[in-house]
Amino acid sequence: MKGKVIQFRRGKSTIHERHFIIEVPGISDRKNAEKFIGKSVAWTSPGKNKKVIMGKISGAHGTKGLVRAIFEKGLPGQAVTTEVDVK
Repeated sequence: MKGKVIQFRRGKSTIHERHFIIEVPGISDRKNAEKFIGKSVAWTSPGKNKKVIMGKISGAHGTKGLVRAIFEKGLPGQAVTTEVDVK
């Protein structure tokens, strides 16, 4: 299943570099988003090397069906608005 990286998880003056907010198509409320907790997420770089960075969905974010994923390494800024694989 494909998802879309929306943004870093952030506060007013802090950014969590390894935490990202992900939108999964077809999920529109918090109850359905919580079913994805514990699933793994993979982001593949678009360059020649095709580097894969793995992560894990740690919880729901808000009430609109977004989920929060923690990656083993921080994703680059260019990862925002790109696709991830939810397994």
